[in-house]
Amino acid sequence: MYKTEGKPRQSSHKSVTASEATSPAPLEAIRRAREQRARVGLNLFWRTFFLLALLLVGSILAWLQTLRALEFEPRTLQTAQQIASLVNLSRAALVHSDAIARVSLIKTMADQEGVRILPREPKDKYALLDPTALGNRLTDELTMRLGPDTIVAQSVNGENGLWVGFNINGDPNWLLMDRSRFSPAGGRTWLIWLITAAALSLAGAAAIARLINRPLKQLSYAANRVKDGDFAASHLDEEVVTSEIREVNIGFNRMAQKLAKLEQDRAVMLAGISHDLRTPLARLRLETEMSVTDEVAREHMVADIVQLDATIDKFLDYARPDHVTLTPINLHAVVSSCVYAVQDHRELQITMNVPEDLNVLADEVELARVISNLLENARRYGKTEETGITSVDIVAKSRERWVLVKLRDHGAGVPPEQLSNLTKPFFRGDSARTAAAGAGLGLSIVDKTVQRMGGIFALANSSTGGLVAHLQLQRATDLPDGVDPKQRLQRPSVKRQLPRRRAEDKL
Repeated sequence: MYKTEGKPRQSSHKSVTASEATSPAPLEAIRRAREQRARVGLNLFWRTFFLLALLLVGSILAWLQTLRALEFEPRTLQTAQQIASLVNLSRAALVHSDAIARVSLIKTMADQEGVRILPREPKDKYALLDPTALGNRLTDELTMRLGPDTIVAQSVNGENGLWVGFNINGDPNWLLMDRSRFSPAGGRTWLIWLITAAALSLAGAAAIARLINRPLKQLSYAANRVKDGDFAASHLDEEVVTSEIREVNIGFNRMAQKLAKLEQDRAVMLAGISHDLRTPLARLRLETEMSVTDEVAREHMVADIVQLDATIDKFLDYARPDHVTLTPINLHAVVSSCVYAVQDHRELQITMNVPEDLNVLADEVELARVISNLLENARRYGKTEETGITSVDIVAKSRERWVLVKLRDHGAGVPPEQLSNLTKPFFRGDSARTAAAGAGLGLSIVDKTVQRMGGIFALANSSTGGLVAHLQLQRATDLPDGVDPKQRLQRPSVKRQLPRRRAEDKL
């Protein structure tokens, strides 16, 4: 028997509180894990590009520092040699020329070479070169070449330039020249070269990464096509130049061809089985309507046949190369239909708290199979030790764009270490719950079906005892006002009259 109430019913077992009945803890954990994996995922192209770019930029910086270090010593010696030669030539020219020629020579040097020779006065104020590596090295070289009384300054009496103090026949003089002629390459020059080299390196890294990852991208696309059942669009080029990629493509194409053949054979087999079952099922329904005199029993038998026919239709859907079609479904109607189908089980008592206006995006027959499998699993394995009866609570609640459904029994629960194995095919828990026989496919079918409908399925032990099945389904919110979802599975409203037990007969 079952009850439909606004609140969970009170019974010998501990009732579920509203917060416990709707808390989505296991589903939230699974959803957060999936979102975390999606956030940390990095495209293979960008990972290859960043690694190549990091390698190339690091190499450019290393070469830049190496070139600057190798340039420093030769450029310093060259600058010192040029300045020393210029000073010596100017000194020799001035010493061996008369007064008139000396004036003409000084004027020519200033006009044509940008070099001025000025007398050095005792009151001149000068500033030595900055104490940089280049300035110190240049001063040392000029002092060694021109003598210990040589002065190298960057300004004299406020006039900037490269000033060299030397003597001509004992008379102190200044040699002034443009400092830019002997200055090293500035930071702006190095920056321009660095930016140019980095841009070319990044462009090359992008081209190389794209060339490397193109076959992997094609393989990924083909694998997704195979996963979706589109074998025709999964063919890879078997004439590529690279031998390893060619072998991978050939192997993948052969695998896809075998999978396509297996899928075709499976579809033919399912279609044949479904077609062969429909004929005797139609005869059975006709004989039931003509032979069974009990109207209530006849309605229930016809309802069972209708559900069998709907399941066969689903087999035919599996046989077609189509995907699961999600339509707005009234969750209360589907759950009620599944509950009604098992109301005659004396060892199963169900409390249902599902709003009548709650709609989900699902396949009606698929969702009914999910609920039916969960109820059957609870009936087999969720009996309480005291009464031998399975008490099941079904609660549903909407949350944002999702609908959360909980189906809980009040049995012994499952050892925590076995929870992750319950959705594996052919796995059955130990005898702590019951010794019922089964193939171990029910929860596996539930998990796969919910995933096909874009939902999440999780199992957990209740804190007050029993196993809880959590379902998260997409909520249907785009229905026009006054329009109800079409219902495929229907049950008569008259409850079946069960025969009394022997113990009741004795009373």
